[in-house]
Amino acid sequence: MEWWWLWRLTLVTTATVYLSPSHCRTAEFTSDTLINNVEADPRTDRLYVGAVNAIYQLNSDLEVESRAETGPRRDSKKCTPPVTDSCEEAVDTDNHNKLLLVHGAKEMLVVCGSVFRGICSQRNLSKVEQLLYFSDTKGEKSYVTSAEESVSVVGVMSYFTIKDQNLTVFMVGKGYGNHDSTKLIATRILQDYGDWVVFDSIIEASAVQANSFAMKYLHNFRFTFKDGGFVYFLLSRTLGLSDNKNFTVISRMCEDDQGYYSYTELQLNCSTTNKYNKVQAAFIGTPGKDLAQNLSKSGQYGRVSAFDKVVFVTFASDEDPSTSAMCMYPLQAINKRLVEILDACYSNKGIINGKSAVYSPYSSKFEDLCSSNNQNSMALRYKCGAEFLPSPMATKAEFALTAEPSVVRKAHMTAVAVAVEMGHAVAFLGTAAGEMLKVHLSEHPEMYERMPGEGTGDKVNKNLLFDSSLQHLFITTEKKITKVPVQACHMKTDCRSCVGMKDPYCGWCVLEGKCTRKQECSRSTETNAWLWSPNQQCVQIESFKPPNLSCKKTQQVDISIPTLPRLREHDSLLCIFDSFTTNAVVAIGSQVRLTCSLPDPVDIPPTPDQQDYVSIPVKILVNRTTLLTSGEYHFYNCAATVRNNKNTPCIACVTSQWGCQWNAQDHICSDKDDNVQGNHIVRPQQPDSCPQFESPEPLLIPVGFEIPISFQGRNLDIYKERRFTVGTELMRLTEEEVTQEQGSKFRFKGYQFSYDEQQEVNVSFHIKDRDTERKIDSTLTVVLYNCSVGREDCSLCKHADAKYQCVWCAASHACVYRELCPSPEPAQCPNPEISNIIPRYGPMNGLISVTIKGSNMGIKKEDIVKITVAGVDCVHLEDRYSVSTSVVCEIGPAKPVPPQDLPAERTTSGPVEIIVAGGRVGRSNVIFTYRDPKPHIVSPRKGPAAGGTVITIEGEDLDTATKDDVAVTVGSVPCEVLTFGENITCKTGWYRGQKAPSELLKVSVKYGKNTTKDIPDAFQYCENPKITDYNPKTSFVCGGRRIVVTGTGFDLIQSATMRVLPAGDESSQSSRPVEFVQEALSKNDTVLQFHSPSVNCCNDGQSLKTVLQLDNVLEELKTFNYHSDPSFNKLDKKVISETSIIIVTGRGFSKAMTASEALAFVGDAYCHVNILQDDKLILDAPSSQPRAKSKRQRRDTTNDLLELVVKFGHGEWVVDSVYYARKDDISLSIIIPAVIVPMLLFIAVSVYCYRRKSQQAEREYEKVRHQLETLEESVRDRCKKEFTDLMIEMEDHTSDLSEARMPFLDYKNYTDRSFFLPSKEGANDPMITGKVQIPEARRAIVAQALNQFSNLLNSKTFLINFIHTLESRPDFNARSRGYFASLLTVALHGKLEYYTDIMRTLLLELMDEHVQNKNPKLMLRRSETVVERMLCNWMSICLYQFLRDSAGEPLYKLFKALKHQVEKGPVDAKMKKAKYTLNDTGLLGDDVEYSVLTLQVLVHGEGPDVTPVKVLNCDSITQVKEKIIDQVYRNLPYSQRPKVESVALEWRPGSTGQILSDLDLTSQKEGRWKRLNTLAHYNVRDNATLVLSRVLHTQSFHQHQDSHDEKNALLEDDNTFHLVRPADEIDEVKSKRGSMKDKAMTKAITEIYLTRLLSVKGTLQQFVDDFFRSVLCSGSVVPPAVKYFFDFLDEQALRHDNVDEETLHIWKTNSLPLRFWVNILRNPHFIFDVHVTEVVDASLHVISQTFMDACTKTEHKLSRESPSNKLLYAKEISTYKKMVDDYYSGIRQMVPVSDQDMNTHLAEVSREHTDKLNTQVALHQLYQYASKYYDVIIQSLDEDPAAQNKQLTFRLQQVAAALENKVTDL
Repeated sequence: MEWWWLWRLTLVTTATVYLSPSHCRTAEFTSDTLINNVEADPRTDRLYVGAVNAIYQLNSDLEVESRAETGPRRDSKKCTPPVTDSCEEAVDTDNHNKLLLVHGAKEMLVVCGSVFRGICSQRNLSKVEQLLYFSDTKGEKSYVTSAEESVSVVGVMSYFTIKDQNLTVFMVGKGYGNHDSTKLIATRILQDYGDWVVFDSIIEASAVQANSFAMKYLHNFRFTFKDGGFVYFLLSRTLGLSDNKNFTVISRMCEDDQGYYSYTELQLNCSTTNKYNKVQAAFIGTPGKDLAQNLSKSGQYGRVSAFDKVVFVTFASDEDPSTSAMCMYPLQAINKRLVEILDACYSNKGIINGKSAVYSPYSSKFEDLCSSNNQNSMALRYKCGAEFLPSPMATKAEFALTAEPSVVRKAHMTAVAVAVEMGHAVAFLGTAAGEMLKVHLSEHPEMYERMPGEGTGDKVNKNLLFDSSLQHLFITTEKKITKVPVQACHMKTDCRSCVGMKDPYCGWCVLEGKCTRKQECSRSTETNAWLWSPNQQCVQIESFKPPNLSCKKTQQVDISIPTLPRLREHDSLLCIFDSFTTNAVVAIGSQVRLTCSLPDPVDIPPTPDQQDYVSIPVKILVNRTTLLTSGEYHFYNCAATVRNNKNTPCIACVTSQWGCQWNAQDHICSDKDDNVQGNHIVRPQQPDSCPQFESPEPLLIPVGFEIPISFQGRNLDIYKERRFTVGTELMRLTEEEVTQEQGSKFRFKGYQFSYDEQQEVNVSFHIKDRDTERKIDSTLTVVLYNCSVGREDCSLCKHADAKYQCVWCAASHACVYRELCPSPEPAQCPNPEISNIIPRYGPMNGLISVTIKGSNMGIKKEDIVKITVAGVDCVHLEDRYSVSTSVVCEIGPAKPVPPQDLPAERTTSGPVEIIVAGGRVGRSNVIFTYRDPKPHIVSPRKGPAAGGTVITIEGEDLDTATKDDVAVTVGSVPCEVLTFGENITCKTGWYRGQKAPSELLKVSVKYGKNTTKDIPDAFQYCENPKITDYNPKTSFVCGGRRIVVTGTGFDLIQSATMRVLPAGDESSQSSRPVEFVQEALSKNDTVLQFHSPSVNCCNDGQSLKTVLQLDNVLEELKTFNYHSDPSFNKLDKKVISETSIIIVTGRGFSKAMTASEALAFVGDAYCHVNILQDDKLILDAPSSQPRAKSKRQRRDTTNDLLELVVKFGHGEWVVDSVYYARKDDISLSIIIPAVIVPMLLFIAVSVYCYRRKSQQAEREYEKVRHQLETLEESVRDRCKKEFTDLMIEMEDHTSDLSEARMPFLDYKNYTDRSFFLPSKEGANDPMITGKVQIPEARRAIVAQALNQFSNLLNSKTFLINFIHTLESRPDFNARSRGYFASLLTVALHGKLEYYTDIMRTLLLELMDEHVQNKNPKLMLRRSETVVERMLCNWMSICLYQFLRDSAGEPLYKLFKALKHQVEKGPVDAKMKKAKYTLNDTGLLGDDVEYSVLTLQVLVHGEGPDVTPVKVLNCDSITQVKEKIIDQVYRNLPYSQRPKVESVALEWRPGSTGQILSDLDLTSQKEGRWKRLNTLAHYNVRDNATLVLSRVLHTQSFHQHQDSHDEKNALLEDDNTFHLVRPADEIDEVKSKRGSMKDKAMTKAITEIYLTRLLSVKGTLQQFVDDFFRSVLCSGSVVPPAVKYFFDFLDEQALRHDNVDEETLHIWKTNSLPLRFWVNILRNPHFIFDVHVTEVVDASLHVISQTFMDACTKTEHKLSRESPSNKLLYAKEISTYKKMVDDYYSGIRQMVPVSDQDMNTHLAEVSREHTDKLNTQVALHQLYQYASKYYDVIIQSLDEDPAAQNKQLTFRLQQVAAALENKVTDL
């Protein structure tokens, strides 16, 4: 193995990396380094990008036109430019772009960087790589920006007037770095002029350029712009004193102010409290008509017009870093406030409203800042200041300009840009998470969309730019610029989704049927032709006239559409009713009403059941293609109105909404028809005119007694002389005759009802015309009541309402209707009976409530006369009294202990006695005891002050009283009682004490009102746990990242969880109350570890709040951020090799992941992640080719596609598919040196070490050197060959699956093989053959007797007895038990519910036996009992359909892939060893030369078509036949294919043919060994034609014996071998000494072939994983039997105290994975019609052993001595173990399968399959056991009383008598 790793290492180092750019759909530009600044040239639409060490010039499609490299440069902050070799500290330093300015007039780009103290350069605007000017020799005056990366710099082009000449300059605002210029504001010239040099600072204004400016002000310049002759700077800073809080200011100065006299700062507040205090980004633009009106309406800024400028600013919050906001400030409001300040300073000493409004921001001098000459309007006359105001001014905080936030987000907004569409302002907001939010700045701003390109994870740069047409936005993130459209209207294809966007850019173009901008809709100026999205309105049908129509009529309908657009002459409209189409006509004089013809009645669909109308979809089309609107039209059916009201057909008809009329004569409901007249017609909405019966008397009817009922009739003229019957659903089989009394009064004799489900129920009666059986309307409803329901005793009965006439009948001991009791009601009820008392123990001091349960305890609370408990009076609590059944009283203290000299004993226990009215006394059999609870100890003894610690109190008699009576306090802090019993647990509350840790506090347990038990010094409140740090601080929303939290006091806490909640935008109330929780992975006193929870509530990763809950302590992790999941690009290079690296590109990788945490896989093989950058992953390719996953393969290639999967935490992404280069793609000139060089190096080191140790023996040294040279030669040859083998391309293992179906066995064959194939007789078992020899004359008798025996088996008593008797016999061994269980399974297959019941009963007995014997883990481990085999068979039956539907396919693919892989290389037909296998004992350890041949096979007698078959030239002839049969008959199951012995193979190289066979006269001999013939022996060439023919008489064919086994035996006798000859002692003796050494050397080196195991394993890994997943995935379909049985095990585990979770895991494993799945995995032929060879079986054994290891809880410690099979899957075992655990826990959380559902499922299986099974044969075989053990069975039955009652002995004797000749007959 060490050699192999050495090759891998060497080859990886020689790999070559190729990288090509990725292609994306949208226009993108990607920089290799961080992007600092972006500027646009509006004249050319070019973009200029300033990045670290580079400047880019891009066209409008973001294509690079020119690039200039600006770094790294040798520099040091300590050295003054120019930096020469004399600067020892100089190193290569990255050059961060600090400033980028476009000077279009002079075609110049000003570029300023961070190297050389911030010196700038000038570049050609059309070709930035051309440097126009740069000088680093001008000294300090040319230092423009900052050398510090973190210092912000802004700049703007301007002018400077000197001597009537305008010079071009730029103004710069910047913060401070340690080695920077101290100029806060500077004006820099762009040309040499006089004494000024290029970039010189030409204005010296000490006020804003003095050394007094220290870093303490923390200036952070974010934005600058020019307007109206002024330059504005937007920045944040501190006061610079002790106050470090940031605030935002906008400073203004005149553009041509040559003394900076006009520099004035105005504080800007965002929110009244200035919560959002730190500017992040800004944009200046017009507000549009809507926003201008809203700003004006606020009254805060005066009148704002649509064309005024507004400054849009995003702010962060120091108070709450997770939130940010956007505020808007009209520029005129800013200027107005500045003029007020200046005016106050010029005219009123800076006083406004009596308060000082200004101060000098950067000076300690406050006197004489402002003059007071009382001249008005000086601020307007001296708007640029003058020399009399030399100091800069700033407004005080009270006079700040305040705006309320328009947008607030739980995200960090880093960029803003605003556009106006049709007068509506839209803000584009970038966030630190890389998202781009679109907000409609309406009266109530609303975020309505995220722009394309969201979720990159990179912070959006503050330079957010529009193109010149304002149609696209350039979004800049850390290393990428993306060009995206400002709207995506066209993506929406219907009006509802279009207006649902609420996008101000979009609207629905009605007549064209598409979502567009307004200017793109050709008729948008017409009314209602373009519907604006935010208005949320589509064209809708308002009404139909008529609103509905009978389904038996047709006419025209008027359709009202208020928002119908104005149509032109050429526009046409269509109405479509379902499939009926008609032209629509717009009503004359109306633009909102259409007229359409309705479909004919024959075209109307039938009325659905349970409805009286049918809805028809209606569509209105304009110009035949464009959908205008749609709706529904109702066609009603009067005849259907009576369906749901059959007792009142007339009333239901005439009161329906459709206006139907009732024909009482014909008894039909029809459409209203005024032409039909007569008294028998009831008009719509006239229910009083219906013939009907009403007003029943009496309304109360008792159960069990027949009471006559009278009622009234109305409108019955047409029913004169008719007879009626009455009935009800409750007595549906009985109809009673109705008799008519005087007038309209009727009656019937009533019913003797039977009903006991509830006290009262309404009963409705129907009335029928006796002659016609038609129901006449009946509203007869009475109340049926049952006296006995809920009145189980006399007191309850007497308490019943008098109207029911209930009496207590002593004879029947029940509450009944008065007339049903033959005896008079007793005056008094029986004595009270007490059934229970709660609690049964109370404290000695009493004063707790005791609840007495029983019967006949009075009718009202006053009936309770006296209560005593254990001889002590108990005070009745009347408010808690329940009639007869429950009395609550409060006990007093126990009787005092009498003096010792008195004979009376102390009584602390006794019965409860109750006396009720009438002197009746009840006494309980249950005893109440007074006792003294004694709490002793509390654990734990410490907990955090915040509470939440669950403490356990232990002691004696703690379960005195009830949980409701007990209160616990710790000190004075209540402790919430959680559980109450032998121990008490409670949760501590919040400790309000002054200090922590507290003193040791007592824990008090209070029982009732006056019993308190203290435990002194029992608990101490300690300081709450403190979190000092946590890392990492980010996670993707997929979660799963390991978060390590450090701090103190974690040992105190019992529960630690990480919770993520949607924080809810302050601008929106739509946040949902959901949270995502993750328990701690591990915990000690200082470290907690979590997996970050997966978050799937929202895409806005930043709108989340993360908290840690440590018991009651909640700590918000304010700086913990969730980022959107990364995105991955397709690979540029899909061809890989074992030595190459893989480069994955995408975005957002590094936001929440590192290389050490990331995982990557090719196929199933792990790839090491070398480098992780934000947009790039560099991976090592697997050192050996994994197995292919592809299901299809191109015909012209053998490359297998493998999935490249990347895992970040819980997130998993399939990046792309890759494939390995062909072996001839890698030159041997690379391979051979890469292998030989390390080998030689190893040998040289070995020789050197050996020489040091053996200098004394030169001859020995020479000997060792010779051996090493021999070893080197051997290893070199073998390694070269083995490496070449590993590079061979794998074919697609699943290609044949798409062409042929899987050969599933039918149910009978499946059960036969599963149940009986492993038996002693195998395939000849009678259960498989279905043959039992019974004489013809006895068959009828035997059949009848077997049916009787079957009935006997269906007696649970007999069957359990039968099984127990057999298992008690010593000669009834394990094999017999298994066979008996299988016979029983078939015999009882027709009643699987009964079979399951028997199995459960036996399992419970087995379980109790194992648990009592203290070895529960051994249960179900083996199949040593009948029930264990029954369980195995039950699983086989219940999982058959699951095998066919789900697990069968991956199992078959695994088998086929394994078979294909094994047969790809040589297989020794004699030794059963293969070159490609998973089993090391079956590994062919020798190097066999072979080549692949493609044979053209012609099947004799089956036409001229040939079949190409791939074989190996080293295959034996039998192996060749097998491969040919597999290929030629691949579409037939194995059992239908010809056998190898029955076919002959003929090769016709010339005119004559040659029969090919394993042995013939030409076979080669080596001593007495004879080699099997191969294709190479016969010299068969590639593409040779062979003929396959059937052999009729195998005896006459060459040397084919009667059977294959006999032939093999003969071959073995002849000392035959195939590929490798076994070791032979005689040959070894005869061999020379030298050759012996060669053999030893060969033997020593065979371990190198173990690498083939890895090759095969890697190839098959995906198939193994797929099978394991299909079996162990609870997320998909889980067979109900598995859930049912696992729940059964869970229930039984709870029943037994000594069954822990591990034992339960073992039970489940033994019952399903090991009992069923391992069996199926080892024996695919149990479910498929296939043949499993010994070599394939050996590999399946390794996989099944892996499956078994995965299901065990024990950890397998591996070492060098571990078997190769264990080592092979060592890495995967932990993953598989987790799959098993997840599977079990997933099943536990599923919805339970009820007994009824399971029985239904089993009954369906019985019904579907029982007829196919040999049930009679099974009964016949079962009787053999009854016959064999007849006497002991009879004896056992005789001893069983239950068996005697059922006469089971007699029934068995009857069966035996009928079958008494059976043994001799057989």
